[in-house]
Amino acid sequence: MNRCLFPVAALSLTAVVVTGCATSPPPPPPQPAPPSAAELDALTPSVQEEIVLERPAPEPIQPLSPLDDPNSPLYNKVVYFDYDTAEIRPEGADLLRTHAGYIYRTPGARVTLEGHTDERGTRGYNLALGDRRADAVQRFLVAEGVPAEKLSRLSYGEERPAEPGSSERAWSRNRRVELVY
Repeated sequence: MNRCLFPVAALSLTAVVVTGCATSPPPPPPQPAPPSAAELDALTPSVQEEIVLERPAPEPIQPLSPLDDPNSPLYNKVVYFDYDTAEIRPEGADLLRTHAGYIYRTPGARVTLEGHTDERGTRGYNLALGDRRADAVQRFLVAEGVPAEKLSRLSYGEERPAEPGSSERAWSRNRRVELVY
């Protein structure tokens, strides 16, 4: 039995020696040092820069036309008339002078003068009255220096009421000329 143990023991001892004498693995290569806080700040965009990069450039702000600005005297584009007349009232004359200056100074300005009436009267009479009202406004603007070719007239008569109804308030709001740019 000793004979059998000897070769096994010798083999085991050889295995331990060979394994124990094996060279250890080489050490890993040195890792670069982590970046400092200052280096990280230089590489990372700030929150403000990120917002600028993510947001599209704003549209350029278009100046508000005086015709669309509620604070402008040109915002009001309606001249009102008394019952069954085409005579321009004093407050309408002031409004028309303001518009005449704008139309005269603005090269591309063109205006349609839309005449309207209340519902009283026949269709034919109201169309003619609406035209007389638009004609009165046109003559006034031309007298204020507006070139006639910048103006055109159209009568709707009673067909397009500003305020429906059969009351004095509705009728007074419907007797008008609208300046449509």
